[in-house]
Parts: sequence; C-alpha cells; structure tokens
Amino acid sequence: MEANAAIRIDARPAPALQRYVGSYVGFDLRGFPTGVHCGPPGRVLTAVISLSGPLEVAAGIGDGSPVTRFAAVAGGLMRRAVAIHHDGRQEGMQLSLTPLGARAVYGMPAAELAHQVVPLDELLGTLGSELVDRLRAATTWVARFAVLDELLLRAVRRSTGGEHLPRVRPEVAEAWRRLLASRGRVQVGTLAAELGWSRRHLTDRFHGEVGLSPKTFARVLRFEHAHELATAHEPLPWSDVAAVSGYADQAHLVRDWREFTGRSPTAWRRGEVLLGTW
Repeated sequence: MEANAAIRIDARPAPALQRYVGSYVGFDLRGFPTGVHCGPPGRVLTAVISLSGPLEVAAGIGDGSPVTRFAAVAGGLMRRAVAIHHDGRQEGMQLSLTPLGARAVYGMPAAELAHQVVPLDELLGTLGSELVDRLRAATTWVARFAVLDELLLRAVRRSTGGEHLPRVRPEVAEAWRRLLASRGRVQVGTLAAELGWSRRHLTDRFHGEVGLSPKTFARVLRFEHAHELATAHEPLPWSDVAAVSGYADQAHLVRDWREFTGRSPTAWRRGEVLLGTW
C-alpha cells in the first residue's frame, strides 16, 4: 500500500446476528500524521480489534482521562468522544452493537458499559482472546468477517443459553425507535405523554436500559447527524450542517460540538485525519 493510503471494507453480520450487531468495518490506514483521532459519540456500542500494535485509547478528549493500551477495546454509549492516539497507522476491525446486542453478546445491559472503555476480553473472556488471535491470523477481509460471525454467534449462544433475552419494556423500545427515526428531533415530554408515562418515569427507565437519558441521547443523535454531514465527501458549510441536523443555529452546533469532542468544529475538521474508525 502506498503512503497516505486508506482501505475501508464494510460488511453485514450474519442474519442471525443482525438484531444485535449493526455493522462490521475493516480498515487499514497508514501514512497519516501522528495525532489523536476523535471517536465521536453515537447510537451504537463500538468494539475495535487491532490487527497490528496496541490501541491507545482514552475515554475522553482534553479532560485528563488516562490513556490505556488495548489489543481489543469495547465501549458503551458515550456523551463524550473517545480519544484514540495513533502514529499515523491503524489497522483493525470495528463492530457496532445495538443496545440489545450488549445483552446478547456481552451478557449485560448497555447501561452497565455507559461512558466506559474496557478490554474486550473482560466482557468476552476467552472468546475475546480467541477473537484477537484468529483475526490477526486471517489473511483476507472475507476470512476476518467470517471469524467475527462465528465467534459472536458463539457469544450469543453462551449469553442466552437457548433462552430468550430479558425483554426490554415496549415503551422504552418505542422511545428508542422514535428517537432514532427523528434523529433526536422529538420532544421528550411529548414522547413520554404519547407513551402514557411521565417524563421522569421514561427518563428513569430509558437510562436504566441504555445508560443515557432520552434527552442526552437525542442530543447525541443530532450531533451524530451533524458529524455525518461534516465527514461527507463534499461537506456542507457549518451553518447548513447546523440547520439540516436540527440545531437552532450555528452557535448551538458549536456548543454541542465542543462538549462532545473537546474541540470546535473548525479545529476538529483541521486536525482529524482518521475519519473511518470508531
């Protein structure tokens, strides 16, 4: 591969996993300047397995969070960007779990992982170590995606033991669906009333399942939409990004961007080079 080159391969999990695992990404990025990659918060729980050297990760940017080295790392839902320190080279596999996927793959609700990054083998045990070893031994992306399918299916069978997973309250599931469908542009009080709950009850139940309040999750979704627009091949001006993603104005976008990434949008765009991971 030439210097300053990037490969990104996207794949869908096996059908039996798609309720729990949203996507797979394989990536090989090299020749970029040394720096800190900002892994933005979003709607999914992310795990990353390095195919080369250890990942150096902190659960926040500019907030004093310690940098820890991982062969493979898993994170819960966040309200702050994850900092991935790099030397201009990253090669690995990324998978995205739905909140229900946390119960199925890790054997715990997503709320228990909120705002944390932990070693993947702390959640998967020996399966986590086997996953790293087999992915690094595989020589093609197709083979690596097959390894992900095989071991994640084993993790689901182990977690469920042939039984149904604990059922998420339908009101919480509907709130989640409505927030996703609107990209966070729904009033939590209105949503709670339509579900027949008080706002406080919805907030408590939702937070207990996913680890974020509905209001915070709505803000994350609006930021996620803005981030997608900002990373497009031909990104919009910031004022248009703010309008399309549901912010009152550009100043509102800037405030949220600083809170979620520790940087202004302009500083982020100037310094971010590894856009394809986390």
